[in-house]
Amino acid sequence: MNQQLAGFAPTPVTARMENHGSTMLKVAMATGQDLFARTGSMVAYEGFIQYEPNPPAVRQIASQWITGEGAPVMKCSGDGLLYLADYGADVVVINLNNDSISVNGTNLLAFDAHLTWGVEKVKGLAKFAGQGLWNVVVQGTGWVAITSRGTPIVVDCGRGEDETYVDPDALVAWSPNLKVKGKRSFKAGSLIGRGSGEAYQMAFSGQGIVVVQPSEDSTDRLRIRN
Repeated sequence: MNQQLAGFAPTPVTARMENHGSTMLKVAMATGQDLFARTGSMVAYEGFIQYEPNPPAVRQIASQWITGEGAPVMKCSGDGLLYLADYGADVVVINLNNDSISVNGTNLLAFDAHLTWGVEKVKGLAKFAGQGLWNVVVQGTGWVAITSRGTPIVVDCGRGEDETYVDPDALVAWSPNLKVKGKRSFKAGSLIGRGSGEAYQMAFSGQGIVVVQPSEDSTDRLRIRN
């Protein structure tokens, strides 16, 4: 039986964060290298690892979290290997190098605790959404893991002069330096999105990337907050 299951055994550690398969994240934990992770995302661990849900240091930063119920984040510390997952969603690992990324809060799985982060309002969309839209911006040098409902596509917005249009329900993350604006279209209602009648898209322009997932079934993406 051990030989039959050998192909699923943990692989040697090569980086702070890496995939184990497409839907699981493996994090090499060490003393002094704390991690913030989505509450409830731990599926297994080896060694000595402690968890602190919604730690005090996070509460003020995340007071404007999309759900309005506090930050769904736990602090992980200790030594060992930590395995995280989010209901079978694909996991994408990003190594920031003095860079930043804006992530839909529902797609943020884990990030190094030393990174700077905060919940920010998406500019240029208030007149379309009423109250406005919010995202989590993570910046610095370190590791970030995001999730996608299916294998995502990464669109390079700097390849041409045309804007890139994305259904908000399929949006995962983007470069914060991109310009964002909303667009309404009555003719595209049957082609973009699942609703009928008016279609709403987000338009991106400038130098940077947009990460899009092949799913728009969730109703909690980029929630509108009062």
